[in-house]
Amino acid sequence: MIRLIGYFFGIGAFLLLGVAAALAVYLGHVTRDLPDYEVLAKYAPPVTTRIHAGDGQLMAEFARERRLYLPIQAIPDRVKAAFISAEDKNFYQHPGVDITGLARAIVVNIQQFGSGRRPVGASTITQQVAKNFLLTSDQTIDRKVKEAILSFRIEQAYSKDRILELYLNEIFFGLNSYGIAGAALTYFDKSVTELTIAETAYLAALPKGPANYHPFRREAAAIERRNWVIDRMVENGYVTKADGEEAKAQPLGVKPRRGGSHLFASDYFAEEVRRQIIQRYGDNALYEGGLSVRTSLDPRIQVIARKVLQDGLISYDERRGFHGPISTIPVGGDWGVELAKVNALSDVPEWKLAVVLAVDGKGADIGLQPDKDVAGKVAAERVTGHIGAKAMQWAYRSATGARRTARSPEGVLNAGDVVYVEPLEAEGEYRLRQPPKVQGGLVAMDPQTGRVLAMAGGFSYAQSEFNRATQAMRQPGSSFKPFVYAAALDNGYTPASVILDAPIEIVSGGQVWRPENYGGGAAGPSTLRLGIEKSRNLMTVRLAQDMGMNLVAEYAERFGIYDKMMPVLAMSLGSGETTVLRMVSAYSVLANGGKQIKPSLIDRIQDRYGKTIFRHEDRTCDTCNVADWENQEEPVLTDNREQVLDPMTSYQITSMMEGVVSRGTAAGKIQLDRPVAGKTGTTNDEKDAWFVGYTPELVAGLYIGFDTPAPLGRGATGGSLSAPLFNDFMQAALVGARPTKFVVPEGMSLIPVNRKTGMAAREGDPDTIIEAFKPGTGPADTFSVIGGMDNYVSPEEILRTSPQANQAVNSGAGLF
Repeated sequence: MIRLIGYFFGIGAFLLLGVAAALAVYLGHVTRDLPDYEVLAKYAPPVTTRIHAGDGQLMAEFARERRLYLPIQAIPDRVKAAFISAEDKNFYQHPGVDITGLARAIVVNIQQFGSGRRPVGASTITQQVAKNFLLTSDQTIDRKVKEAILSFRIEQAYSKDRILELYLNEIFFGLNSYGIAGAALTYFDKSVTELTIAETAYLAALPKGPANYHPFRREAAAIERRNWVIDRMVENGYVTKADGEEAKAQPLGVKPRRGGSHLFASDYFAEEVRRQIIQRYGDNALYEGGLSVRTSLDPRIQVIARKVLQDGLISYDERRGFHGPISTIPVGGDWGVELAKVNALSDVPEWKLAVVLAVDGKGADIGLQPDKDVAGKVAAERVTGHIGAKAMQWAYRSATGARRTARSPEGVLNAGDVVYVEPLEAEGEYRLRQPPKVQGGLVAMDPQTGRVLAMAGGFSYAQSEFNRATQAMRQPGSSFKPFVYAAALDNGYTPASVILDAPIEIVSGGQVWRPENYGGGAAGPSTLRLGIEKSRNLMTVRLAQDMGMNLVAEYAERFGIYDKMMPVLAMSLGSGETTVLRMVSAYSVLANGGKQIKPSLIDRIQDRYGKTIFRHEDRTCDTCNVADWENQEEPVLTDNREQVLDPMTSYQITSMMEGVVSRGTAAGKIQLDRPVAGKTGTTNDEKDAWFVGYTPELVAGLYIGFDTPAPLGRGATGGSLSAPLFNDFMQAALVGARPTKFVVPEGMSLIPVNRKTGMAAREGDPDTIIEAFKPGTGPADTFSVIGGMDNYVSPEEILRTSPQANQAVNSGAGLF
């Protein structure tokens, strides 16, 4: 018997050794190509880039995986408890693999063998970290063995808190959200510190299978799984039974966070920032780098810019008539369901989509587009209203040419027409609206720093993502002329220099070009000041011809208006193409005394670790940061910007453009309680209407025009269309700002001259203006005319104000 027992013992030992050897060979094979778990120490997951306004408000987020990385210290204990209860209740006790849980899973799987059910897993949080970071999701024995081995090694190398931190920041929660911080924002629009027990439990339920517990498509299963997690939290002592029961009684309460821009009216600005970051750092840095971007946007001024541009576009568009309905739907049944399918302009919340239910001579009965819940289900409530005949009278004129002017609402709308409406003060009353076909762009900038404070790229970003402030290449027309005159003033001319305003022919390439003043006519010899105030084309061409277009092109490029300007005379009238942003940047140089500025929408960019990788402000201050006050001098900010224009020239052109506002082509359109300078611009056939202007504190510019250039109509000039909008914008934007004057550079002489002849004014001369002269210059002693003497007019004759000259001066001939 003893011999038999020894025999079996030997066989058993031999088999055991064989199994051990085979297991060793297998483990050696499996571990031979195990990934290096030490890469976890350098874990840098894709993280959401966040864009902030100048005051810190969140503007937009960009990410392929919505994730915000949180260190374990920033994650509340309740959140940790929920995930430990749901995924691995023995997390802080086991060495990486939960042997008890594994045994339990084996028993359950044996019992369920052949039932068709999915095998029960027993993966710990550590094993999930090993799988998610280092392995694949293949359901194989080899992968599970590798997972277990890596788990033991990870536990030996990292603390439990570090492992839990990796897990909570990596896991996928559905709805393109990754990590607990991103999930809290995506599902509940909250930070993790604000989550309730019920919300925390629901998020802890999701890693098991986000699609299986979708908050809308599988709401019942989601609630059941959430409640199971709450029960586990109670069972493990993390939550009291009473609190657990209260949490289970609550609805899911999921409120998905909307994507895109989070700050009202900032869509165009945020999109331009997105493009610039991609251009600077590439796609991966934007969508995975976790950048923190502080922009220059001023939310208050941005809202003003949006409203002013929208109001201007709407006003112009409605004067041209009604384009017709957005769409048509049947109104015989439940019109709400069909109306809900029509996409509204999401960034114009003042307007509502509505369907016309009935029309008569007094107006139209309408049904408003019903709301949808977060799951996309159309609300049952149907709200109706009325458009009175007076509130749609502007639409009696058809912009399509399909019908003549209507006499009542019945000639404008029909039942089933889908239109936009805006509520009036009276309950249930609405005004008919329509998205304008005309577009435009507006930019506001700090002239001292180049920081873009506001940008409106069109009527609606939802209507068109094309940014007309930065992407639309348009002819600036006469708003370019100040730079022709600046080049002249910088090269020997004075504001009192006299140029001949008379017809001129330019022969080039066998063709004859005959420029004209807007409205025709010519005023004869006139000062540079009168030329810019009245926007005389003929004078500008003669001045550019006298200087040489190479000089004008040099200045245009120096100011950043064009990268490479063709030195042809037509360009002196603004026939080249540029953007609103470039024009506003160029005017900022005039406003700040001739200092070069770099227009910027971005103040600072920090990487995911908080290190500043870009800063717009490149001026230095060596003594700004000191530990103690020792009666030292106040810090001085070193201004290292390039001086691209003589400060005296800058003041001269500013003074001349103050005349544009007070006496010239913008006279009566701009009424601010402070000094303001600016210039109108209207291109050939009135295709674009511009105004760019500034105070010492703020520069703003805008244009109005069709995306496919077409005439705006006779009289649609920069003075009539754009200057009033500039006025509205500046009045609102500068509320509360103390008026300041333009600074006269030291050394300049202010001398009274005759406004028409440019010569020193005589005592008692009623037509006198104070003109600024540089040292060594002054009013001419003798009358001379630049640009030809064929049509010479003596100063005495000018002073007599001949009918031709008088009419030209007073009517604004030359407005362009």
